[in-house]
Amino acid sequence: MTEQQPYRMVSRHPGFELRRYPAHLVAEMRVQASFTRAPMEAFRPLAAYVGGANRARQPVGSAVSTTSVASGSAKIPMTLPVVQIEGERPGAYLIQFVLPATVTAATVPEPVDARVRIHEVPAQLAAAMRFSGRWTEHAFSQRATMLGRAVTAAGLQPTGAIRYARFDPPWKPWFLRRNEVVLPVVD
Repeated sequence: MTEQQPYRMVSRHPGFELRRYPAHLVAEMRVQASFTRAPMEAFRPLAAYVGGANRARQPVGSAVSTTSVASGSAKIPMTLPVVQIEGERPGAYLIQFVLPATVTAATVPEPVDARVRIHEVPAQLAAAMRFSGRWTEHAFSQRATMLGRAVTAAGLQPTGAIRYARFDPPWKPWFLRRNEVVLPVVD
């Protein structure tokens, strides 16, 4: 069973769920590329880190139940989702692998690749819209606009950058893929 980022659903609103996410760690990498290309550019360095290219030389969270995604001949423990956040300038993205919940700031291994950073995301309240389909910029952008309007209509105030979350491997048929747009809101 694949470990997924935990959250508690607070309430349902037209078009989205309001969720409370606990503080968690991510391995992240900044990428300058197109929306579609950015996750591909970051995948190998992030997957290598999670798979053991770190100072501890062990897979991150290897003691927990995670899925394995093939990368070449190696099996890489993964936690879902893989997150994409727009950067400060066009074509700049932050790609994040959510680390297993059992990994803490005290136990997380240091990356050997200087492009990979470990970041602690604080606990937050966020609106999330789930959808299936292709990983195109248009599909995510359309949902992000819909989510922003729904959040405002519900009387909530956005407080951070929208996150694009992918839960499935690229070989899964597009119509079965689970995707989400997530927008932090004022608590």
